[in-house]
Amino acid sequence: MEEFDWVGNEEHFVDQPDVWKMQKMAIGRFGGNSAAGQTKNEDACLAWANPEEDWELAMIMDAHDTAESAEVVMEQFLAHQEEIRSFLSMDVSFEFFQSLEALLLRIFRQKDFLATCREIQGEAACLIAIRKGKHLYWFSVGDCLLYLFHRELAAMGQYQLNQRHFYEWIGRNNSFAQPVPSFSSGLRELRQGSNRILLATDGLTECPGEPYADPATIYEQFDGINEETGIWSLLETVQQQGARDSVTLVTWTVNVAEKPLYASNQQTVTKEDSCDVE
Repeated sequence: MEEFDWVGNEEHFVDQPDVWKMQKMAIGRFGGNSAAGQTKNEDACLAWANPEEDWELAMIMDAHDTAESAEVVMEQFLAHQEEIRSFLSMDVSFEFFQSLEALLLRIFRQKDFLATCREIQGEAACLIAIRKGKHLYWFSVGDCLLYLFHRELAAMGQYQLNQRHFYEWIGRNNSFAQPVPSFSSGLRELRQGSNRILLATDGLTECPGEPYADPATIYEQFDGINEETGIWSLLETVQQQGARDSVTLVTWTVNVAEKPLYASNQQTVTKEDSCDVE
């Protein structure tokens, strides 16, 4: 079992891109440029990997005003880590993912947690991605980004899995404190071969010049290199562009042997014949 967690007020990485390499996953952190006015880092991330049970979990957060919201979300998640890890050891089924979402909702809607959130300053966007078997599940509150890079999907122009949603947070103003919470989630079958997963806070796409506003650019820059090298490349570009906002990244690659779903008249899909797929 590999594990990593960090909140930006522990170490801010202003002017200092950093890459932490686990056996399976790579984490990138950059606090922004002091020359652009940056003095703090309000991002956070967590990464767990269990090769024996064939799963990985990553969570990233982008807080504002203070890092307090990222801290309390991290504390709440870690308080339930044994329950979460025990759940992830179970066999994969559709019911597994339904129950997983119910577990996350229960964690974030606990009365004590909501009461704690009302006493802090600021809010955080939060994105959780969980890979189990050949499936990738995500749970998102706010505007963090999730990408899935695979050659077949790239041929169809598909790179990003989730859509950014504004006016959703966890914190003093809290999506889960509403009678009906606002969040998004999804479940995706991974393709045969190499699947690269990337979570990113929005500092990656909103830095000056917007070099990564088009996810195809990220895919092309990552193509053919390892996770650690790819993360360094992204962070160095953001630094060179003079970004003020912090950037946090988590990435890893999953290789799938099983053949996935295709259209009945196709064995592979390319951009040239994509018009034949309905």
